[in-house]
Amino acid sequence: MRKTTKPFKRLKRHLTSENLWLPIMSIIRKDGEAYAYALPDEMERRFGFKCSRVMVYIVLHMLEGQKLIKSAEKGRRKYYRLTKDGSDTLDAAKQYLKMLSSSL
Repeated sequence: MRKTTKPFKRLKRHLTSENLWLPIMSIIRKDGEAYAYALPDEMERRFGFKCSRVMVYIVLHMLEGQKLIKSAEKGRRKYYRLTKDGSDTLDAAKQYLKMLSSSL
């Protein structure tokens, strides 16, 4: 299978960099909390792609505004945790992606 076709690249972009909230919230859930600065490196390690720290901060701000995550200061660092709504949203997204994948 040739993975470098335009449709495949577009699919990969839509599922990764255009939906950063999925890997970000997944990391937060699995680790219990996450430090924003470390997220791009963790995303590369766990999911095979890296994005800019600026994009991570933008997504974190959006998620916090939607009350899907909450932040807490620990010293000079800010850590993020999932809220109940965030956990439910992540579960729904994972369930939807599994259903879609099994239908293909």
